[in-house]
Amino acid sequence: MAHSRESGRPNFVLFVTDQHKADHLGCYGDRVVSTPRIDALARDGRVFDDFHVASPICQPNRASLMTGRLPSAHGVLSNGRELSLSQRTFVDMLREAGWRTALVGKSHLQNITDAPAAWPGPGEERLPLESVRAHPGAYGQEVWRRWNDDPAFELQLPYYGFEHVQLTIGHADEQHGHWRRWLRQQLPDADRLIGPDHALPTPDLALRASRQAWRTRLPEELHPTRWIADRCCDWIAQQAAQEQPFFIQCSFPDPHHPFTPPGRFWDLVRPGDVPLPDSFAADLHDAPPPVRALRQAAAAGQARKGGHGAFAASEQEIREALALNHGSIAFIDEAVGRVVATLERLGLADDTVLVFTADHGELLGDRGLMLKGGLHYRSLTRVPFIWRDTAGRREPGRTSELAQTIDIAPSVLDRAGLAPANGMQGCSLLPLVQGQAQLAREQLLVEEEGQRRDFGLRQRPRLRTLLTRRHRLTVYADEPWGELVDLRDDPLELRNLWHAPEAQPLKGELALQLAATMARAASTSPYPSASA
Repeated sequence: MAHSRESGRPNFVLFVTDQHKADHLGCYGDRVVSTPRIDALARDGRVFDDFHVASPICQPNRASLMTGRLPSAHGVLSNGRELSLSQRTFVDMLREAGWRTALVGKSHLQNITDAPAAWPGPGEERLPLESVRAHPGAYGQEVWRRWNDDPAFELQLPYYGFEHVQLTIGHADEQHGHWRRWLRQQLPDADRLIGPDHALPTPDLALRASRQAWRTRLPEELHPTRWIADRCCDWIAQQAAQEQPFFIQCSFPDPHHPFTPPGRFWDLVRPGDVPLPDSFAADLHDAPPPVRALRQAAAAGQARKGGHGAFAASEQEIREALALNHGSIAFIDEAVGRVVATLERLGLADDTVLVFTADHGELLGDRGLMLKGGLHYRSLTRVPFIWRDTAGRREPGRTSELAQTIDIAPSVLDRAGLAPANGMQGCSLLPLVQGQAQLAREQLLVEEEGQRRDFGLRQRPRLRTLLTRRHRLTVYADEPWGELVDLRDDPLELRNLWHAPEAQPLKGELALQLAATMARAASTSPYPSASA
């Protein structure tokens, strides 16, 4: 056994999906998507109904997951900025305390391309020197071209605390890293099976023109999702005879766009069978300029649909995206089931904490839009979070308490019997997991920095959101507009009260709360020196 049940040192398996809305799981109310294995975890565990990200962008939120700190504290405020090796992750702490640690799948703690973090806009000068020196260590280890151009390239381990890493880099069927090397070992002509130029014909697919979806030639058994599950199962099997407890992060790059579920998962859900979001064609009151700009661009036939930024899509495009997204989620559900079955077969399930979450959400038809960026609707910030504890400590149920990605690190450490590091800003969720108490938290802070000018704005969007149990206030730097939404009376977030005369006292009150929350979010690490 990896450890004795009486030791109080459980194993952990952390499942992370990518760009996954909370309500796209059966246990969160979706009646179309097929997720029986994840739903089974929810039945045996604690489901969080109001769990949000620290930032609805991949790299910042993944760095927050690892550090228990907001982006403004750990420094990864946008994609394209690598997590400093000076940051202590909770996986570092588990490893130092005797846990075996592994990551299989997507990491994205360092850059995957060599593109700059941000493009200067008008009035923004890119100066030759940064005010902060790079912490010593190896960076750029996840840049996919390095892996593609040098078959011998490898990570320097341990990597942010992970002593074993099997990496995938990228999305859809075009991923790199260890998976691509493995694929080429299985098939010498493997590259002919991947990418939109080698895809199976889909002449009626509306998303094909923007390359946001294609029917991959990869069979299910060679797809990254299956590979991740199999490599996780292999590593867990190696730990079964060890005395040490283990932590493994099983990290899927799907259901992220472009949508390429393989084999039977492509046709599992038909576009005509998925309901559109209730806000798809709803009238919006005082919509913020980004939403108006996206809709106007689509009306003029100028929507930019081929990248990673939000765009207004047609009904057919959104139905296709939803159907294929559901296919990818069903494939992930099967993969989660393979990992859980391995734990059960090895007699480890009762001693293992299983956690399921995602790095951020997706618009997927919300307001007729797709993808993400520069907006803080709940479809982008709210993600699933399920905690199934060991057999003797399971307290099934649901909670509506506010919780956030930065809470994962202190929660895992608490369950491991370890104190959090000074400077971790999240709080342990164990009292909620065990059904013993409520949190004192009344609000959350969500941070985002854009990489480029979008929506016709004068500058890169830089926004902060205060999220309370009832309201959302979103402020954009140097802009006279923002968003104020009453989530109780307007759960679809259709009516922006920012300019409403009757809401001005409330806006002022929430603005003060936002300022106080940002002040509390200032980093407390390191401690002042003894001589200070």
